[in-house]
Amino acid sequence: MIDLDIDMRQYDCPFIDTTDDVDVAFSAVQWQLDTSDEQLETRLIAKGVDRGALEEGLRVLRNHPNMNDCYILSKRENVAQIGTTIEQTNAMETIQQNDGYITGPFQIEDGREQWHVGFDDDEAEDRALAELERHNDYQVENRDHFGATTLFDLLENADSAMQLLEGCRSLTETERETFEVASRRGYYETPRATTLDDLADHFDVSKTAVSMNLRRSERKILKGALSALNELDDELT
Repeated sequence: MIDLDIDMRQYDCPFIDTTDDVDVAFSAVQWQLDTSDEQLETRLIAKGVDRGALEEGLRVLRNHPNMNDCYILSKRENVAQIGTTIEQTNAMETIQQNDGYITGPFQIEDGREQWHVGFDDDEAEDRALAELERHNDYQVENRDHFGATTLFDLLENADSAMQLLEGCRSLTETERETFEVASRRGYYETPRATTLDDLADHFDVSKTAVSMNLRRSERKILKGALSALNELDDELT
């Protein structure tokens, strides 16, 4: 399987047009393409910079000529879960007609959309990308080629990967930045290429503050890693 991460700008997509006009972003959590009716049904999370931006974004989205239906499932402050039905876009039709398939959620912000698309062979991929270029603006940001064994291993260990991912997501912005800078500067190498004093000078905080941020980030990541290892152990026994 060939898996592509594509930065896409479609010229007939209601979500992209809306994020062009309003400071709102969309993340698709469920989708279903009805090829017979040439429509895409989706469940998305819409998030505005504030409540006003969310309301304006939903208004603009409903009024888009390619939007057939848009309704709110739940809403709180500047975040809403919505359901939509849109006309099939050129890009969706191109992927479908060239034996491609969606492998991950759509993410739309600032007039661009992140697509995760799969193909079974190079010929289908080349054909689809050539056709996409005629009516869309896109850039392939990442390309992975998975064999059957690798793909099976990824699917089988998805829960373990999520445990590790959740550990990383639990870091605060300060903890993450401190951990990343310390790693890049060689704090975890032997011998160490940087010290707590160096890091304290870099962040303009006390040595104690740097040490505490590192310990908290290490503890959270280690907790996620141990949870992932436990998941792997359960699968092997």
